[in-house]
Amino acid sequence: MSGTLSLRNNISTRQEKIAQLSRQSPSMVWTTLAHHIDVEWLAEAYRCTRKDGAVGVDGVTAKEYESNLLGNLESLLERFKSGSYQAPPVRRVFIPKEGAAGKMRPLGIPTLEDKILQRAVLMVLEPLYEQDFLDCSYGFRPDRGAHKALKGLRDGVMALGGAWVIDLDIQSFFDTVSKKHLAEFLDKRVRDGVIRQAIGKWLNAGIMEEGQLTYPEAGTPQGGVLSPLLSNIYLHEVLDRWFERDVKPRLLGRAFLTRYADDAVLAFSSEKDARRVMDVLAKRFGRFGLTLHPEKTRLVDYRPPPFRKDTGATKDTARGSFDMLGFTLYWGRSRRGYWVVMLKTAKKRLARAVKRISEFLRSARHWTMAEQQAELNRRLQGHFAYFGITGNYPALSRLVRITQRMWHKWLGRRSNSKRLTWERFNQLLQRFPLRQPRIVHRYYA
Repeated sequence: MSGTLSLRNNISTRQEKIAQLSRQSPSMVWTTLAHHIDVEWLAEAYRCTRKDGAVGVDGVTAKEYESNLLGNLESLLERFKSGSYQAPPVRRVFIPKEGAAGKMRPLGIPTLEDKILQRAVLMVLEPLYEQDFLDCSYGFRPDRGAHKALKGLRDGVMALGGAWVIDLDIQSFFDTVSKKHLAEFLDKRVRDGVIRQAIGKWLNAGIMEEGQLTYPEAGTPQGGVLSPLLSNIYLHEVLDRWFERDVKPRLLGRAFLTRYADDAVLAFSSEKDARRVMDVLAKRFGRFGLTLHPEKTRLVDYRPPPFRKDTGATKDTARGSFDMLGFTLYWGRSRRGYWVVMLKTAKKRLARAVKRISEFLRSARHWTMAEQQAELNRRLQGHFAYFGITGNYPALSRLVRITQRMWHKWLGRRSNSKRLTWERFNQLLQRFPLRQPRIVHRYYA
């Protein structure tokens, strides 16, 4: 245990040195970084790698790899440093797309060794780029996350007293990232030959689907731990820096940007500013091979109701609310009667949670009551951990009530059960109670 802690402290110290030098020299191009990656570095990368996931194209499991861990890591390091490492194809499978009935989305599964090496490279690059990334970016970054993004968005809109919001949606972002432009963006900071060669191999490794190998012309490594960082680097250049450096100085009023991965919201105090930026966004993204969704990217009149136009929504302007990261942001009255930005579970996300619980109850209707209760409470607790936000108690309570009704329904369909009345079911709930809503994230008083 002490050896593991010492190793982690050693790696952390080396990462802090990278971060410190990056802060001191924001325009420096790094030509030597791979020397930080040694066997100890790979061992820490292996520790941080998930080991219970599906196997890649080589079929190697974590148990098999760990049987000769030191030898395997030494071999991986030698191949990485010598340039002989060959990035294997990513195995692609399809899983149901959340919130879209009947639709499937691709899931990339790299090999275990690929995950380890990508994690090791991430551990080098992350402290470097964290000094470059702007405060408006929250996705896949240390000590940030979805709830901080939502709080920043809410506080920003409140500071503006309402805003004209561009709800931005990029079509198939992770699959359409231009490799050429990504290489240009990386050149600005990282030109270490060993690391850049490895990134290039991952970008061109190909995808194995049902025995067929294909090589997409665009996109980041599917399923790889390095993909979110590469995507952040891409959008840092395409959107974040452009908005701060080129757009904001030309605006009439105040504005801010909140971005979580490829999910972004731009807020403006001036309608004219918002429309001017809306007019150039598609061209800006198109320059870098990206396409904005023509229907989902929209301008929202997101001001308190007393200040919104009474003419209603037009074909290019929505009114009243918008969604981000599973929440609907809307205007509501505070306890003191003021108009404030409030958040509630988005309809699609609530419907998704209900569907998953219904599917579980249907498949587990012959489990014991205690087993069903334990699993239902685990699912509810997970939902509350994310959606348990100030002002969202009604939506959480609604999920509990719906869960109770579905539980009653499926218990009543047991082949060996008598008719389950609500009186009898309520008695059972006293013995096997469901978790009640809990507010975890307090954004405002």
